Amino acid sequence: MSRKYVLVAVILIALTLSVGIWALSRSPVSTPTQSNNSTQDSDSDWTFPLETESATPLPDFHPVLARIMPSVVCVTTETVASDFFGREYTETVAGSGILIDDNGYIATNNHVVENAQNVYVELTDGRAFPANIVGTDSLSDLAVIKIDAADLSYAYCGNSSLSSVGDWVLAIGNALGEGKITATEGIVSRLNVSMDVEGNTLYGLIQTTAAINPGNSGGPLVNMSGEVIGITSVKIVASEVEGMGFAISIDEAKPIIEDLIRYGHVTYPWLGVGVYTVDFSLAAAKNLSVDKGAFIDQISANSPAETAGLTVGDVIVRFGDKEISNAADLVQAIRTSQIGEDVEIAFIRGKDTITTSARLTERPSS
Repeated sequence: MSRKYVLVAVILIALTLSVGIWALSRSPVSTPTQSNNSTQDSDSDWTFPLETESATPLPDFHPVLARIMPSVVCVTTETVASDFFGREYTETVAGSGILIDDNGYIATNNHVVENAQNVYVELTDGRAFPANIVGTDSLSDLAVIKIDAADLSYAYCGNSSLSSVGDWVLAIGNALGEGKITATEGIVSRLNVSMDVEGNTLYGLIQTTAAINPGNSGGPLVNMSGEVIGITSVKIVASEVEGMGFAISIDEAKPIIEDLIRYGHVTYPWLGVGVYTVDFSLAAAKNLSVDKGAFIDQISANSPAETAGLTVGDVIVRFGDKEISNAADLVQAIRTSQIGEDVEIAFIRGKDTITTSARLTERPSS
């Protein structure tokens, strides 16, 4: 037994020596020997760039706020509502507004003052006034109210068509209806957005990351020159959705505000059609020969569309000089036309392209 142990020990020693010799005979596995030229890429004086050398400073919001804040107002409305038992009570709604001249005209949202029996305005200097409703327009969600006051600071309107995605903006208003004008910063996220809001489509919206809260409606979205480029109107409220607020562009709002002040209402050109956007599924369902355009689903009696010979099932692909790819294109093309204007319309019926002309009339009040 002892000789067996001695033999095993001898074998283990021999294996250990052979492994050691084999390991010593192998080439090193470390990084290959560097050439003499490797030091040419090194820099013994290198350091990280200083933050002040590489960082772009944030814009200075103070002069913007100093210019715009005095023209932003808190709006409070009182509406009579009824409960389940028919008992009436007063419902209060808070919003914001923008003084647009020194005569006391204030632009706001239609949904802020809609059906209001009483409207009150508070200025940033603490003065409070009752306000009269000058005019409202539910299609654009815009309204104008007026106060009888002097020494008013008013906002200057910019040109929203000059805005670009990434521009810094401020949303200012009566956030949460607390009666205090506050400001939030953000950037322009998207331009010329269309959005359906409770069955009504708003056009020419500016999407922003600036926080918009209840009470901000009717307040201004301003650029870094302190100019109003939009009137805050909509915010997407949903789980896991953040930073998606929308303002009506001032370019869309200005002619409507002018009509409300001059006439008390807005007149829109009218074709008299109900349309859907043509997409793949609609084209397949209706066996259409086109994959884009505005599909006519409804024709109003005695309308310009009926007089022009349009029928349900036609697909409008051109309106005047504008190509029509969807329903929104057609609505915007009609709204930017004039009442009484003769417009050439190209449409698809079956596989044929047909051209007709329609004279637009004023949109009926109801």
